[in-house]
Amino acid sequence: MINRLKHRTIEIFRNHSLPRWFVLFIDITAVFLTFLVAYLLRFNFDLHIFSMLVAVNQAVLICTAYLVFMFLFKSYTGLIRQTTVKDTFIIAVTNSSAFLVLIILTVASRRLNLNSYLNIPLSILSIHYVAVTVALIFFRVSIKMFYVYVSVPSSNRKNVLIYGSGETGIIVKRVLESDPRSGYQLKGFIDDNLKLQGKKVDGFPVYSINVLTKDFIESEGIKVFIFAIKNLSATKKKEILESVINLGLEIFDTPSFDTWLNGHLQVKQLRKVQIEDLLGRDPIKLDLRRIEEGLRNKTILVSGAAGSIGSEIVRQLTRYKYKQLILIDQAETPCFYLDNELKDKFSTCHFEMIIGDVTNEVRMDQIFRKYRPDVIFHAAAYKHVPVMEANPHEAFRVNVGGTKIMSELAIKYKAEKFVMISTDKAVNPTNVMGASKKVCELLVQAQARRLGTDTQFVTTRFGNVLGSNGSVIPLFKKQIADGGPVTITHPDITRFFMTIPEACQLVLEAGFMGNGGEIFIFDMGEPVKILDIAIRLIQLSGLEPYDDIEIKFTGLRPGEKLYEELFADSEQQLPTHNPKISIARVADADYETIYLKINNTLNVIYKKSGTEIIEAMKEIVPGYTSKFELVNH
Repeated sequence: MINRLKHRTIEIFRNHSLPRWFVLFIDITAVFLTFLVAYLLRFNFDLHIFSMLVAVNQAVLICTAYLVFMFLFKSYTGLIRQTTVKDTFIIAVTNSSAFLVLIILTVASRRLNLNSYLNIPLSILSIHYVAVTVALIFFRVSIKMFYVYVSVPSSNRKNVLIYGSGETGIIVKRVLESDPRSGYQLKGFIDDNLKLQGKKVDGFPVYSINVLTKDFIESEGIKVFIFAIKNLSATKKKEILESVINLGLEIFDTPSFDTWLNGHLQVKQLRKVQIEDLLGRDPIKLDLRRIEEGLRNKTILVSGAAGSIGSEIVRQLTRYKYKQLILIDQAETPCFYLDNELKDKFSTCHFEMIIGDVTNEVRMDQIFRKYRPDVIFHAAAYKHVPVMEANPHEAFRVNVGGTKIMSELAIKYKAEKFVMISTDKAVNPTNVMGASKKVCELLVQAQARRLGTDTQFVTTRFGNVLGSNGSVIPLFKKQIADGGPVTITHPDITRFFMTIPEACQLVLEAGFMGNGGEIFIFDMGEPVKILDIAIRLIQLSGLEPYDDIEIKFTGLRPGEKLYEELFADSEQQLPTHNPKISIARVADADYETIYLKINNTLNVIYKKSGTEIIEAMKEIVPGYTSKFELVNH
């Protein structure tokens, strides 16, 4: 019976709300009645001492004054079941304003001997001011608490700990309280400030980080942990995450202020902590002056512009004062989405979106001739190791052939800078994709050393980027969403990781360092075990590895390494002014020899078998060792 009544009440609350005129009627009725009560209290409930007619007439005057300020401050317009501190403040301001005007009116009537109805005892005004303020606030809070009680059964509420008891923490606390349907119930704050620990903030205890133990979590029934603190270092955040994630809690982060809706935070904006937060790296510091000078008033061409790396490079470029962006990609649908994003989020961005294939020399020549790009970021490439292992012809045609055409056109049309995106798989390659990118590196180096060219050729080399199309993170997330299993090729396999924005920021800076011919290597931190990433992703999903989600090992795929390297043994590592970027010093590339071998392969590429394509790459890249026999090539 009680549950049925609750459900009926919830339905009424969701489908109906009190009309504003009715709230105003309730408020003004409260003003009238509390004034009469104030009269009774002032004269100890002795009805013979004062005139009830005078009291009623004065009550009408009081209501008129309060009504004016209710209209002025709109104290009756808020949704009562979602009353906030701001709403109670407006009531206090409304009542205080009316109280002040009535005092002035009373004092003036006494001095000027005006109508006796205007001469209201100050004691009654004071009693009434306190009584009506308490009544109006109590009415709203009571409705809100009743709504909380009926809308979220206590058994369904999730107890929350907020990390940070400062301004952001208080805002998050009040947001949770203002939205009872979210089902969150605060149990306390965690703060590193020793002066606050053991005390209460906004009515809730403040704990030390040391309370995060299984015993405490179980005894308090904690289900959710929310980061709500500014200027928390990435290293510190990673340290806290590592301790919290093993407790089986849902972990949320508070977004930056500039993303709040109309300057107000909402519960739905709290985002689940991402695997990127477990990298624990501090923000990259860029030489913005160097980048701005390199891009100012330049026409910039980005190939592969709709891909994971290319599109982020485009987003980063929108911050600078370039002349025009020329965006090339052969994938129609991703181009459509990028075009819409740029028009929506970067309305001042001057760009041309072009569907085109970098291996089509005639089409690329038309584009270069029309736009005369000053700077080229060449991100177009096939990148998936197992797919390219089965299709060596396409790996060579697109990765090597595309780079050859784009780099030659850069020289022909006198571009200032050509930046190629490479990969750690090009170091001591064991697969087709890595070998094709190593050929690209050698080709770009050789182009840089050609006589008579003014174009500066630069190569940037880095490892895996988190969240890129087809990468391991989206794959794991889909497998977890499907209930598992999560598949990993080998329990000991490791990879270097960085976020897409990190990689693209460094691409921009590296693009305007040096004099050309350099291979810039990005500091990727320590290599991470893929198994650890899988376990963390399962835990961040609120599930238990092996119990809720099975982890299955499938064996290394053709061409796949257990670990990747950023430098080959023959490469010398040199520092730059940016500690996140190093230079790999390599032997000079012989342009004539490399160019001849590449041309010989491209000219008859489909007349060769897959094995012959691999052998051709081995001639160009002596360190290339194919670990698996190719079948049906």
